[in-house]
Amino acid sequence: MDPDASETAVRIGGYDPEHYRNLAAIEDRHFWFRARNQAIGALAAQVCAGFPSGYRALEVGCGTGNVLRRLEEICHGGVVIGMDLFGQGFPFARQRAHCPLVQADAGRPPFARQFHLIGMFDVIEHVPDDVSLLSDAFGLLAPGGALLVTVPAHMSMWSYFDEASNHCRRYELEELRSRLQDAGFAVEFLSEYMCSVAPLVWLKRRMAGRNRSAVRPADIVKDELKIYPLVNAALAFLLNQEARWLSLRRRLPFGASLIAIARKPARPKP
Repeated sequence: MDPDASETAVRIGGYDPEHYRNLAAIEDRHFWFRARNQAIGALAAQVCAGFPSGYRALEVGCGTGNVLRRLEEICHGGVVIGMDLFGQGFPFARQRAHCPLVQADAGRPPFARQFHLIGMFDVIEHVPDDVSLLSDAFGLLAPGGALLVTVPAHMSMWSYFDEASNHCRRYELEELRSRLQDAGFAVEFLSEYMCSVAPLVWLKRRMAGRNRSAVRPADIVKDELKIYPLVNAALAFLLNQEARWLSLRRRLPFGASLIAIARKPARPKP
């Protein structure tokens, strides 16, 4: 599962505004979004602890502001900005976060200063040239700054859901490492996560995919995001344990997603 609206998805077709409305209605309760925010929050807090007061943080592809709100809570010693190529998610983001929102492309950023932290959460899988987007993020970072990124894992888990979500790919662990390094980053931490739900995601999508021929892509995504209270609570509990494990910088053996911290070198290589 990785249903975020990409900051650069317009390059491959964009999103229906209804998509943002559907996301905003369930993100606060759905186990997947809650678990992702816990993992992101735990690692972001560690990264930001090393920055000077007044540091700058940017979320590229902030969408409806679900992660942006968490970053504001974590980055209370700095300045947080949300950026998205699309403005349709901003009305929802403004209800959740109080930071500035900027509608812009990472390839043509309107900022005069660099950032200490950049987040890209389930964004780069939507873009044909992911290294170019990662390179844009590298240019936006100050020396010694960190990129925190999440992506869907394993092409073996590719399904109708990836097609409906306008994904270009899912990533293997070493593939993501290579993409980050090609953009100039040093990979500090890289792990699979969503370990507890990976078998369920694989099975559900295989079963549902057999009967999807007459179903609209938007309806497929909407069905995938339904909340079943008991199941939702159980999976949220299991994934909370994963977030604690990741906060210790310990890798998980498998999962439906990947999470990484990558650094821009403090000094250019000679």
